[in-house]
Formats: sequence, structure tokens, C-alpha cells
Amino acid sequence: MQQKRIRVFVVDDSMLFRKLLTDNLSRFPELEIVGSAVDAFDAMRQIPNLRPDVVTLDVEMPKMTGLEFVKQLMPKYPVPVILVSSLNLSVFDALSAGAVDFVRKPDMDKQKVTAFIANLMLKIRIASVAKVRVPATAPAMVAAPVQNGPIRLTNGSLKMNSFIIAIGASTGGTEATLSVLKELPENTPGIVVTQHMPEGFTKMYAERLDRLCKMRVREAKDGDLIERGLVLIAPGNFQMRVARSGMRHIVRCTKEEKVSGHMPSVDVLFSSMAENVIDGMGVILTGMGMDGAKGMLKMRQKGMYTIGQSRESCVVYGMPMEARKLGATQTEMACERMPAAIVNYLNGVK
Repeated sequence: MQQKRIRVFVVDDSMLFRKLLTDNLSRFPELEIVGSAVDAFDAMRQIPNLRPDVVTLDVEMPKMTGLEFVKQLMPKYPVPVILVSSLNLSVFDALSAGAVDFVRKPDMDKQKVTAFIANLMLKIRIASVAKVRVPATAPAMVAAPVQNGPIRLTNGSLKMNSFIIAIGASTGGTEATLSVLKELPENTPGIVVTQHMPEGFTKMYAERLDRLCKMRVREAKDGDLIERGLVLIAPGNFQMRVARSGMRHIVRCTKEEKVSGHMPSVDVLFSSMAENVIDGMGVILTGMGMDGAKGMLKMRQKGMYTIGQSRESCVVYGMPMEARKLGATQTEMACERMPAAIVNYLNGVK
């Protein structure tokens, strides 16, 4: 039986780039380019009739920006949207408004364009099975109460300084990670995060989180100390590990090969936690594929507490599912329940 092709609609105000996308994507037999639009108004007219499975969307367009388009489209026609953008902070606002993922626009170098099309093709495939969030109409999740107030650890400051929380995420993870971090107290033990994201965007993402969270957040640099109240985001196009430095822990950020298809890789981060940290926690969030599952299993085998995002709350229930299959996660829950679970665990509340 022939597999149903993924119906793709392209929105871009540049005729040259629109043609580049449609010509290249149409070469993949599993895709069907059902139409294209020069701006958001043109797209809004066509999409309900053409009923695409995935929309690729330029972020910077005349008349109406990609962000405003996503806000207007989602309540009327909730379709997976992949943003195609230069280095632009509004990408994260559009993801918050319901877009599924994004890719960075390449320079018009042939080799870079080829890599870009391959990456976009992969994201289209993932987006076609993603669960679309509609923020304007989605019912609010009720977070579990923090049973013991702010963090007061029975083991005192030594545990506070040595305990490390590692978080890994991919598709849908920018908002999932935010929903976890924004509710954590400012004195939470140090957190390290690997989110599959291109170089340049990780710095902007860290700056956005820093404005929205009680903890301090920044893009990691090689040698940064992991400390209480600080979140370090793995830089795009680097592998990030946790390493010992005397009695404390630091991050090592190095240019290497991809692991599990990614750089940064969640498996690299989680495996380093298992190797170099005595007391810690692992959290694996929404995303396609297996990255992080094997590393999380190593963490659990070392006695660390491990949490996976629940199927119902994931944009793509891939990475948490693979971790669960391996027996790497001790429990699963929606992101909105994780801050309370983390605080209660640190306070010794079962």
C-alpha cells in the first residue's frame, strides 16, 4: 500500500527563495507541494481550501509578520508550522504562539542550501506527526501544589551546590523547557539544558529565558561553573558535558562529531552526568528520535531521579517514549507538574 504523501504549503515573500523551496522539496517522493503564497494574506486565503499537512513560513514578511500570521492561523486552522528564519528573536514568540519548529535560512552557498533542505525535510517529516498547540483555546493545566514551600534541603548547602539537574529536549522543547524553568525558585540547584537548536539561536533563547525565569539563564561557555540559581543552555553546534573541577562541577563545550544525529546531543549531556555527578536528576522532554534515552538510562542506573514528559502533553512523543521503553524514566508527567515534582523531590517530599 502506497504511503500517503505529506502535503506541504510554502509561504515566503521572496520569489527566489520560494522557488528554491518548492523546487527542492518537490524532489522528495514523500512530499507533495500543494501550493505557495507570497504573503500571509495570500496564505490565509489558500490554506483552508488546500488543507496542507505542514506549512513552511517565512518569519520576516511585508503586510503581516510570520508571528502575527501564526497567531491568526492557529485558532482557525491548527496546522503544524515550521518557521524559516534568519537570526530573529520573534521566532520564539511564534513558537509560543503555536508553531512547531524552525530552521535557519542559509546563505545561498550550494553546500549550505543542500544541508538546509535536508534539515527542513527532516523537520517536515517530524512536524507531520506533531501535536499542534493552540494557546488561545487550549485549557490551562493545573500545576500540582508545591507541598513544602520554597526549597529547604535537609542535607544543607553541600547538596545544594553538588546536586545538578539535566534537561534535554527537541521539537516543541523551547516552550516545554520554559514551562518547567519559569516556576522553579531562584535558589534551585544548578541546571544544564540541551535543546536541539542552531548556533546563534541558543544565545537568544537563553536571553529570553533569563527575562522570564526566576533563575539566571545564559548560554554556556566552556569552563562555566554550574552553581545554584543558574541555568546553562548548551550552545548550538557544540557538545556540552558536565565535568568535575576539584569539588565543583563545570561544563565543557567542544566542537565534535554529532552524537545520536545531534550537536548538541542530549545523550552526551546525560552520559556525562552519569559519569561525573554523584547526586542529580534527569528530565527528558518532547522531541522525535532516541537522543537522550541511553544517557538517561545510565543516569537512572547511577541512582539519579529521572522524569519523562507524558505522551498527552508532548508535541512529539518520541524521546520520552524511547527513554520509557528502555526503563530509563521513573515517572512521566506534564511539564506543568514538573516544577512541583522537582521541588518536592529536593525537599524530600514523596
